[in-house]
Amino acid sequence: MSNVSTAPARRKRSTLEMLRELQQPKVAVMLALGFSSGLPFLLTANTFGYWLRDAGTSLLAIGFISWVGFAYAFKVYWSPLVDRLDLPLLGRLGRRRGWMLLCQLLVAIGLVGMAIVGTNGGLVAIGAFALLTAFASATQDIAIDAWRIEAASDSDEVGLMTSAAQLGYRIALLVTDALVIAMAARIGWSLSYLAMAVLMVIGVAATLFAFEPIRADVVLASKPSLWTPRGIADAAVGPFVDFFAKHKTAGLVMLLMVALYRLPDFVMGPMYNPYYHDLGLTKDTVAFVRGTFGLVAVFAGIAAGGLSAVRLGMMPTLIVGLVLEGVGTAAFALLSLHPEPILFSAVMTLDSFAQAYAGVALVTYMSSLTSLGYTATQYALLSSTYALLGKFLKGFSGAAVEALTPTHGLLGAYATAFIATGLTAIPPLVLLALLWHMQMRTTRSG
Repeated sequence: MSNVSTAPARRKRSTLEMLRELQQPKVAVMLALGFSSGLPFLLTANTFGYWLRDAGTSLLAIGFISWVGFAYAFKVYWSPLVDRLDLPLLGRLGRRRGWMLLCQLLVAIGLVGMAIVGTNGGLVAIGAFALLTAFASATQDIAIDAWRIEAASDSDEVGLMTSAAQLGYRIALLVTDALVIAMAARIGWSLSYLAMAVLMVIGVAATLFAFEPIRADVVLASKPSLWTPRGIADAAVGPFVDFFAKHKTAGLVMLLMVALYRLPDFVMGPMYNPYYHDLGLTKDTVAFVRGTFGLVAVFAGIAAGGLSAVRLGMMPTLIVGLVLEGVGTAAFALLSLHPEPILFSAVMTLDSFAQAYAGVALVTYMSSLTSLGYTATQYALLSSTYALLGKFLKGFSGAAVEALTPTHGLLGAYATAFIATGLTAIPPLVLLALLWHMQMRTTRSG
């Protein structure tokens, strides 16, 4: 397969050497930037759905308003600007850092707007601020992903930086999926969202402390000016031409696999918190389990995913991640039969481990497919691809549960939907087997 390196094999770093590299300042910066990247995500998705359900919003409306998350799926269309354009004033920080800082400020503004308007201001008003937050967050992701890849000195460091980013990201998800819920039970949703806006200062501080990567400067310097016809064509089309020139036919299979890989996590996304609400689980129970068992499982999943990628290789790691995703999602159906805290803790632990493991696997794989000079756009292409179908389908999750309710009952409808979503792991498993076969055939012929 085309992503098999023909360069001489480099000496593998020892475990001790990798542990020493964890002390690098840029790893700490990456951890904080990962937190900044993850913080807005659930605040416009699952946690936002919990807020809306608490206010009596229908499952149908919650499902459709989750489409503000399409910003993450469509970011590839404006990623060439982030790849090639320096911002006025903020551009003095450098291209990557300037874009990161602008987006972090816009995310904070969007969250403050959601808090001030609240659900009493109507779905249109709060939805507009949620869209601003999601758009700014998606654009921040473009810049942070490019910084993560370009700030690494080699492929081993890409894996190290990816693990740090995923750890920060998952911590942010726990904060916005556990701490916020516990806070909302005590001080209300609006004040909780204001607190999350304040936490964006972590990302701002990381951006100001970060260095501007120069690894891609030589490649970028050789490209035509963005303000010429050739430059516009290169920025808009060049990343895609380069991707398919490098990966050829396998590139289409890669994109299709990536598009399907996270469906078990995405499709029922807006329904998780309404499900807990309708099961009768208290906010404190949900927050406690996510902040204890969930947190430990996330750390374990990230470590296991990173270690597996090194020891087993990318393809086996991706396959294990998919199986875990499917089983973890389907397991939520058990709660419809026995909604006890002990079973909830077990299911949440499995799902948190699975999502963390699969997340590290997919992000590391996608990072390995990018080229210097097109880092932001190519990674945005890949991450948009994996988000697009899931973001679209999850908008119908509420409609699916409501449609199944007359025949299955409300909890039975949830259970059926979770099992069906878990089964979406099968098609990408078939594609991964095909990619693995193509990889081995290319290796043998090479």
